[in-house]
Amino acid sequence: MIYKVIAKDNFRKFIDVLVRENLSYGPRQVDTDAHGEPVYQYKEVSSADEIAFDYTRTASSAKHLLMPFREEMSHFSFRDDGDWDQDISYNAEPRVLIGLRPCDISAINILDDVLLNGKFPSPYYLARRKNTFIIGMDHLPLPDCFCKSLNHHTVSTGFNLFCSDIGDSYYLSVNSSKAYSYLQEFSITDPTDEDNCKLIERRKLIKHSFQTEVEVTGLPSFLDIEFDSPIWQKWGDRCLNCGTCAMVCPTCYCYDVKEEPDLDLRGASRQKQLYSCNIVDFARVAGGHNFRPGNGDRLKYRYYHHYRGFAENANQQICVGCNRCGTACLSDINPKDVINDLRMEKESCITCVLPSPPRT
Repeated sequence: MIYKVIAKDNFRKFIDVLVRENLSYGPRQVDTDAHGEPVYQYKEVSSADEIAFDYTRTASSAKHLLMPFREEMSHFSFRDDGDWDQDISYNAEPRVLIGLRPCDISAINILDDVLLNGKFPSPYYLARRKNTFIIGMDHLPLPDCFCKSLNHHTVSTGFNLFCSDIGDSYYLSVNSSKAYSYLQEFSITDPTDEDNCKLIERRKLIKHSFQTEVEVTGLPSFLDIEFDSPIWQKWGDRCLNCGTCAMVCPTCYCYDVKEEPDLDLRGASRQKQLYSCNIVDFARVAGGHNFRPGNGDRLKYRYYHHYRGFAENANQQICVGCNRCGTACLSDINPKDVINDLRMEKESCITCVLPSPPRT
């Protein structure tokens, strides 16, 4: 890792040159919500002026730039001689992602563990990931963010360049030779002792600005104990099975595969589409049997995947604490409330079985 400092004016010039020469995506305001607050999304940009560098959080994550909602995996064509040809392509155009927050970069690192470093790596994801240049930026958390509770409020890998706001300049963490080469054309300096102090103060400010905390200590084992808790049914009764939580989540990667015939019936395409374990037919198998028929069952297994299953396999929860799911949920279901409900129930059970104090 190399550390440099760049004035904000020069940084905007650097970004402007970068996006004019490459396919680039950055945060842009696309709407306002019911409270008049801006709604941001990662959109294609052609100049630095189009980027909202001071944005809060995008409604959906950058996951869809690496894992499209729907993509064609292959195409089959039938020949006149009765045989058939298959066309498979793993090509991906180089792209630049600008302004990703630490939790979103952590989410990409988690996806890398599954889709690049797992037993069955995805060549489609690999093509996009290896052709993606990531520029991260720090930020002050929103009131409902709890990424500090999961230790995703800082990040040290998964990016090419990371920018920390230290006033009139950015403190740069340069994590690739490509990023360093790009920066050579602009005025950058080595950090001074004052810059280092400003960086430390900035990180302290971010750390102490979190208003929401979720107790996740021992959560995988705790979820095992609460497997049959009525709390799952309580929250499951509110779930609409719409799958919105999985669509905005930066780490949900479950998908479905379908084959769509061409209109002339001389070919077909195999398509991959992101899916959600909260949708009614997710666990339905041949013959019509559904292993998770109830809303509470489906909601429970989504939480188990996020806070237990992945932790058992890779020693970390898959959730990064962005709370996009809680913000987007039409039924106002969010991880903090569900986990707190489970803990309160467990603590009340412990209180009930504690022995009475001895008489004096």
